[in-house]
Amino acid sequence: MRNTFYNDFDHAPREPSPPRGVAGDFRTPFQIDRDRVIHTSAFRRLQSKTQVFVSGEYDFYRTRLTHSIEVAQIGRSLCARLRATEAALGEAHFIDPDLVEAACLAHDIGHPPFGHTGERTLHRLMKPWGGFEGNAQTLRMLTHTLFSERKGMNPSRGFMDAVLKYKTLHSELDDPPNHFVYADQRPEIAFVTGGADFPEDLPPGKARNAFRSIECQIMDWADDTAYSLNDVADGIKAGFIGLETLERWAAGAGLSDTDAVAVEFLLKAIRDDRVEGRLNRKIGEFIAAARLADAGENFLAPLSNRHRYRLEIDPAIAAQRDLHKRLSLDLVFRSQQLQQLDHKADYIVGRLFGAFADLYIARDRPGPGHFQLLPEDQEREVFAQDSEAARARLVCDAIARMTDSVAARVYRRLFDANFGSIVDLV
Repeated sequence: MRNTFYNDFDHAPREPSPPRGVAGDFRTPFQIDRDRVIHTSAFRRLQSKTQVFVSGEYDFYRTRLTHSIEVAQIGRSLCARLRATEAALGEAHFIDPDLVEAACLAHDIGHPPFGHTGERTLHRLMKPWGGFEGNAQTLRMLTHTLFSERKGMNPSRGFMDAVLKYKTLHSELDDPPNHFVYADQRPEIAFVTGGADFPEDLPPGKARNAFRSIECQIMDWADDTAYSLNDVADGIKAGFIGLETLERWAAGAGLSDTDAVAVEFLLKAIRDDRVEGRLNRKIGEFIAAARLADAGENFLAPLSNRHRYRLEIDPAIAAQRDLHKRLSLDLVFRSQQLQQLDHKADYIVGRLFGAFADLYIARDRPGPGHFQLLPEDQEREVFAQDSEAARARLVCDAIARMTDSVAARVYRRLFDANFGSIVDLV
């Protein structure tokens, strides 16, 4: 049975191509998008990229991979609940859970090693050449570099829009710290909008970035749900959040009565040693807090149902999300221990970028005494570019692709005199 929520505009691939899949393929375009993401090295590399704690510290903390899987599960559950509870949806007219799952699985593949610290460091270093943004890098990978032959996956319009949290170009803002796409991604934005220009009521910045498809909004709430609850759970398991630290924090945090109740819930879970189970049950509350509302008139609503709806979140649950984010920021991310690790991560990424920049950005060909630091095919591609900006973007790609462990190993190989025996060269 055809799902009438979507049409040919939603299913269209970015580049004209033969019918997707093999002859007789029973999959929908969105299932193909999802499957292509899963079967990539970029997705597998998320198992060794930082979520909160540096990957490999312990075997039970979340990585970017386990986080993405959890987000995908929450996203599918949100779709199922909306389909069952919203009058506008039904058996043959519903938000596709495969499309939402694809977006959830892909939403972090562009993030570099060492979490948000690595992202901030790369952005600082790439400022002369258009900056770095994890979501923009995800879009770049999906459309240009996902596979080893440096091709994208030719995603559908619906999938690209579901991943596209931000629609403002870096060149349209004045030195933005984040929340942009790269200046050369204008064609991707044009494809998503069907070539239509943004109206005056959606200027660059917050207003335009808030203009998202319903699938993107579901993915974003699933992401908020996962990390606002699970970052707290990991922080408690790691010992950063305990009874004394949480009580002391709450005493000086100026909490509302509602926030105080939420903190007491956490304190009781810690006392009862039931943190994981009780926070997992809260996921259901966060899913139930979402409902559909009419998005009102906008320039894409006539073309796609994906822009006819917005996701409304119960304010009480949104407040819990904000409290958990604030709690994690104050007690985990700003802790001395994580700040020390962040300092190390910033240093490693900075030294790697500096070494690569000297060899590959400032030069347009190998110079005297050249050292090959990139694989031969990547080096050849870098030197084939005709501008510093293009070479810098490829160097940035190479570092962003690295996992935490690979970045640390390459750093040691380049700068640690006691590291680098023949068995280390893999």
